[in-house]
This record gives sequence, C-alpha cells and structure tokens, in this order.
Amino acid sequence: MVTFHFDLVTPDKVLFAGPVDQVDVPGAEGDFGVLAGHAPLVALMKPGVLVVHEGGRKHRLVVMGGFAEVNAQGLTILADFADKVEDFDRAVIASQIKESEQKIKELEQGTHLDREIARLDHYKQLDSHLQTTGMH
Repeated sequence: MVTFHFDLVTPDKVLFAGPVDQVDVPGAEGDFGVLAGHAPLVALMKPGVLVVHEGGRKHRLVVMGGFAEVNAQGLTILADFADKVEDFDRAVIASQIKESEQKIKELEQGTHLDREIARLDHYKQLDSHLQTTGMH
C-alpha cells in the first residue's frame, strides 16, 4: 500500500509523525478517510476517535476537536487535545459535558446556543463510543 506523511500535533506535543497507510478523521461535517493522493482540503474536526492505519496496525486516539489539512506533503492534524484511547482519562469528557451543559443553561437563543448544543452532542457521542466500541 502507498503511504503518506502524517503529523498529529497538540499545543504541548507531537503525538505522531511518520508514514501511514490511512487516517480516519472525525470531521465536523462527517467522518472521512485519508489515503495517499487525497485531494487537498482543510476540515474542522469534532471530538471523536481518530484511527491511524500504519503497517497493518491500527492506532486509536481520542481528539477533542481541531483542524485537519491535507496537502501535497500529506496530512497534518492540529488537535486541541489528543491522547491514545487506552491512556485517555474519561473524567476529561465528563468535565466537558458538565461544562457544556452549564453553558447551555446560560446562553440565549441563537447561534452560540446552537453551537454549544452541537458540541454537547459530540461529547456525549464520544463518551458513548468510548464506553462501547472505542476501547477495542
């Protein structure tokens, strides 16, 4: 299989840098897969599980949003937060859910409320996924 270069970067560290076969990204507009030769794109990510396919192995990482950029050099993900699924502290997601629920109570009708409701839904979906299939 043809590989391409992938970088996963958070504000405090580089979690992954190297050749991969495929990366499955939790996009805000829908999940998508990236293979070598993918068309250029920039996409907003939602909280979810990122799957990196490397030499027959799968690496599952929790991401809490950010941006994905595909260009001629490969794929770069700038994540707000990322960690291996097996190392992820689910208290982080519980805290995000609680914080989001509190914000929703305080916001007026409008775009900000709609965005926060969508964010809360993403956090709850991620939490549910981690309780079931995400840990396998």
